[in-house]
Amino acid sequence: MQITHFGHSCVLLDTGAARLLIDPGTFSSGFESLTGLDAVLVTHQHPDHLDADRLAALLRANPDARLVVDRGTADELSAGPLSGAGHEVATPGDALALAGARVEVLGGDHAVIHPDLPVIPNNAYLVDGTHLHPGDAFPVLPTPVDVLLLPTAAPWLKASESVDYLRAMTPRTAVPIHQGLLARPQVFYGLFTTLAPEGTEVRVLDEGEPTAL
Repeated sequence: MQITHFGHSCVLLDTGAARLLIDPGTFSSGFESLTGLDAVLVTHQHPDHLDADRLAALLRANPDARLVVDRGTADELSAGPLSGAGHEVATPGDALALAGARVEVLGGDHAVIHPDLPVIPNNAYLVDGTHLHPGDAFPVLPTPVDVLLLPTAAPWLKASESVDYLRAMTPRTAVPIHQGLLARPQVFYGLFTTLAPEGTEVRVLDEGEPTAL
């Protein structure tokens, strides 16, 4: 599978049978000119995962692309630039056929930022049983995945939690994402590399460059 990281949590997964864009948000760039998309998937409603203005333009350029969102995001689509966009609501337990790809919906809730803030829905997406985008949460699967898109830094996590998640998942390859808040993300990348479980390679992708993983 080919992965292109557009910064923060936005990635394009090209399975060879489907082109799936996940989480085109405000901290990401370079996805705006994509064409030939089969689906756009949104893990949750936060702006760093959903830039409504740029997503509306992207959908106009990709009229055949399906927009798949969590139930919290669906509530936000009644107004604004995406108010007329057709969309599908996916919930944990669903299995979607998107072009030639199978996408399983996992998770359910965003990680807790603070007890005083409401917990919103969050979908994790497992593509073809091998590549997992967890959104803003740490869903643990019963079996390892080939490629884990690993959240690096956020108001809802600390570095040790990312390391523990990496060790719990034991992927073949971990690709750090969700780094848009950091001035020096390399510090975190080095930590993941040092503390990764045996057999896991941490790969930091050059933004905008397709990589086979």
